[in-house]
Amino acid sequence: MSNVKKRFVRKSVAPTEKTSGRLRELIQRFAKVKILIIGDFILDEFVWGSVERISPEAPVPVVNVERESFVPGGALNVANNIRTLGGCVIPCGVVGRDLRGRMLVKAMRREGIDTRGVIYDETRPTTLKTRVVAHSQQVVRFDREQTRDLDELHIRQVSDFAKKVMPTVDVIVIEDYGKGVINPGLLKRVLREARNLRKPIVVDPKEKHFSFYRGVTALTPNRAEALSAFGVTSNGRVPEIDELGRVLLERLSVEVVLITLGEHGMILFERSGRRTRIPTAAHEVYDVSGAGDTVAAVFAMALAAGADNREAAILANKAAGIVVGKLGTAVVRKEELEASVDSKLTASQKRALAFV
Repeated sequence: MSNVKKRFVRKSVAPTEKTSGRLRELIQRFAKVKILIIGDFILDEFVWGSVERISPEAPVPVVNVERESFVPGGALNVANNIRTLGGCVIPCGVVGRDLRGRMLVKAMRREGIDTRGVIYDETRPTTLKTRVVAHSQQVVRFDREQTRDLDELHIRQVSDFAKKVMPTVDVIVIEDYGKGVINPGLLKRVLREARNLRKPIVVDPKEKHFSFYRGVTALTPNRAEALSAFGVTSNGRVPEIDELGRVLLERLSVEVVLITLGEHGMILFERSGRRTRIPTAAHEVYDVSGAGDTVAAVFAMALAAGADNREAAILANKAAGIVVGKLGTAVVRKEELEASVDSKLTASQKRALAFV
């Protein structure tokens, strides 16, 4: 660990804000990007309504349901973001042979998402997340799922599909929701093939699986996920964010760790020793559902388009700032991201957007 610490010496470097022209150029290149996503497929159900009274049976709100909607979630929300930003995406994951699975595949086709990578498993149900939303606030969420690891047959089917399409893509995204698709057996095969082909891998991680990701290119955890992977120190001290980034880089032998900090933006840690704090781009926060998906999608797209790590993080931060201002599992569109990169930074944001 000492060697890593030495590389993370604080430096006083003047702010070097990238021009909006450069960021727009990268967004234009998204149309030439092709990405493989491997991860947990989820059907997101939203029950929309209003609350006018408290139940006489218990101290809970009574939601008058007005409408319902179903959208592709989990790894498919990452795929949907890539699609709406103009990129080509091939998702691979597992659904059950059930009504939810049929609804999810139908939703994928409706959104124009490639369905060639859908693997069917008759032994497990399709994961369903139901969110009840009233007056722009999520009231409750129900999860119906089975989280055991895939069996050998379905691991082989997923890895065989990934191996077939991997030579044609620019970047691989691993979207781990902890539902059983991402497991050591699958990752071992995927990582081996990716290394052979020199393909970068971006991982949106799950807390309990950090040991699986050793040797990937980039991790995009939020602070809670990073802290869970690190744990408290021997004397019970909660580590500082800088320490989290340093240790994750070293323990997992990754090139980049991008830790998202909610309303405080992001911090980018690079193997070279550079650390960049990026202020939040959000103006209003209505719903954080899927914000991590958007960060993983845009960071991977930007890398595939030729961005350096810092440019990719800035674009991912801009996209996350847009999506949290929307209700439900939302996506970012190319026009919105272009408009966001053209917006002026405040003086405090300019000071924060510096190497430290």
